Formats: sequence, structure tokens, C-alpha cells
Amino acid sequence: MRLSPRIQATAEPAIPAARAWAARYAGQAGPAVDLTQAVPGYPPHPALLEQLSRAAGDARLAGYGPIDGDPVLRAALAADITRFYGAEVSAADVAITAGGNLAFSMVMAVICGQGDKVALPTPWYFNHQMALTMLGAQVLPLPCLAEQGFVPSAAEARALLAAGARALVLVTPNNPTGAVYPPALIADLAAACREADAWLVIDETYRDFLSVAQSPPHALFADPAWRDHVVHLYSFSKAYCVPGHRVGAVVCGPAFRAELVKALDTWQICPPRAAQHALAWAVPALLAWRQANRDLMASRAEAFRRAVAQLPGWRLDALGAYFAYLRLPEDAPDAMAAAETLAAERGLMCLPGPFFGPGQQRHLRLAFANVGLEAIAEVPARLRG
Repeated sequence: MRLSPRIQATAEPAIPAARAWAARYAGQAGPAVDLTQAVPGYPPHPALLEQLSRAAGDARLAGYGPIDGDPVLRAALAADITRFYGAEVSAADVAITAGGNLAFSMVMAVICGQGDKVALPTPWYFNHQMALTMLGAQVLPLPCLAEQGFVPSAAEARALLAAGARALVLVTPNNPTGAVYPPALIADLAAACREADAWLVIDETYRDFLSVAQSPPHALFADPAWRDHVVHLYSFSKAYCVPGHRVGAVVCGPAFRAELVKALDTWQICPPRAAQHALAWAVPALLAWRQANRDLMASRAEAFRRAVAQLPGWRLDALGAYFAYLRLPEDAPDAMAAAETLAAERGLMCLPGPFFGPGQQRHLRLAFANVGLEAIAEVPARLRG
């Protein structure tokens, strides 16, 4: 039987592949340490769990809701964006989605199709590349090098836009490297997209973990024309510790939104309603809790930095948000073999660089945010040798 060539051309899911290596681990180095998938290493706030339970039992929320999300969450997120970025965004600019990955897939379906070019900085978030492959789009890699802090070159981005890219995708703080793109660079790239009549799609899933000194991360929303060329993506999964409830968001202008609603209606009908109502309460109510978690993640990042400093030959090329991007020693095998050995023989699960695009054979991504300080302290022993 014939199957879709686009799906067949799409890479295998990365997380299950890495965890399959760990299935061979016999426990000889101690309990397994899973640093593969980016999940909050602490539970949701107890009051949020109560809100989720209450909303799940509300018969009014068992039926269909608006395809672009319930107004109460759209308004709450718009107010939070206005507070965080210091520029007004309204509920009319917000569409709620069934998770961040679906948000990206629907946005890219609005922008591009078979054969259209999209500039994607590499190392890239693998699900972004997979989604574009499924759409039949042509991915144009935009190299981000360690010696440049894993941020893209504005000149190279402009060259890809001149070559016909219909969109430039940015993820900041970055997955997989943790790199944070400077505000001036983001402004430059936004201007380049506007000049090229292309879309800037900026995924800020991890923006709640930026330090106070890094906030606001850009001034895009202060430009009255942002709605004509910028699309912003957000996820509630990390900041509120609810990845299983699948709630994300798209922030865009009216012309883009008019086309996006077609994808919303077809692919999601409506986002999960109970979670929306619980999160609408949480967005303002748990602000102090979110800020404390930001500081907690910063402490884990610093603990990871200290841990890796104990390892001669290893190089911490980038660190931020949830992630460390670690360069293997010169005498170590390439990343695929190293990651498999670490998982199968030492119980340390991480993702090899090639999962994140070309030129990443000497790097591993470790999601240090998944675990507490005791597990982070175990990392040097697992990596040593």
C-alpha cells in the first residue's frame, strides 16, 4: 500500500529513539538520569491542580469551545504579554492552540506549502524541521556556530531571504542550545523579513526563564507594523508544568489570523477547554511562583556549569533556559555513538547533536531542567572517561 512520501521522508521521533537505548541499561551506574525531553522537573502549583480538577468536572466545559480558544485565556495571555514586553497586545491578536508544536505546524501551513523555502537556524528544534518536511517545504539551514554564541548571522539570514525564503524561524531562548538572541539582532532580522516580504516566526516557549536582565527580550510588539510580518509562538507547558494538557498560543495580526482560523477549525476544532480555564486563573495568580521557578532553573543551570567544569576535555558551548549544549572531548566518539553508550551503559539519557541538524556530530544536548541538584551532581561521574 502506498503511503505519503512526505511522511516517509520525515525523520523518526528523536525522544523514543534515545530512550530505546536506555532500555538496555542494567542499572550498574545507579538510577537512570533522563535529560532527553524538556519537561519541568517539579510539579504544577497545588492550586493550579485544584483549578484543573474543578474545570475538568465542569459540564459547561465538556462541549466545543471557540476554535481560536476561550476568550478568558486569550485575554489573560494578552495582558501577560503586554506586561512582559511593555507593549500592548490585545486578545484579538491571540489564538490558543492544542500545544506549541501544533501551533507551529498550523502557522507554517498558512505560510508555505510544497517547495516553498523556509530559513531555519541550525542546530534546530527537530520537530520544526519535521513539520516543514511534512508540509513539503524546503528547509534552508542558517548555521549558528559555537564561536558566535549559537546566534544566527544577520547577513547570512538576509542572503537566505534574498534566495526566496518565505519565512525565517527563530527560537529564543533556543532549543537545543539555550542561547538567547540579543534584542538588536532580533530587530535586525525582523527588519530583514519586512524588507523581503517574508514572515518572522519567533518561538518563545522558554521566555519565562529569561533573567530579569534579559527581559524584555525584544521590542517587536512596540512596532505598530508588527502584525504585518511577525508571528509569535508560546507554550504554557514549561512555565506552568502542564505539558500533558497541550495548550499553546499564536500571536498574530488580523490578515494572518483570517487564514489561520481555517487551520484551527480543521486541525484542532478547539483547544482543551478545562486546561484553558485553569490557566486563565493561573496566568495572573501564579506570577510570583513563575518568577521563583525562573530563579530555580537558573540555580540548576549554574550547578550544571560547575559540574561540567570538573571534566577535562569537555566544553560547555552554550547554557540557558532548560538546556546545556555540550561538546565532546576530542578523543570521544561522535555524538550518536556517545549518546547510545551513555544511555545503555551509564544510564545517562541525552540527545545527540545530529538530531538537531547538520554539522552537530560533536555535541550533546542535556535538558538539565528535568532534574534536581542531586541528579545534576551525578552527571560528571556518568560522563567521565
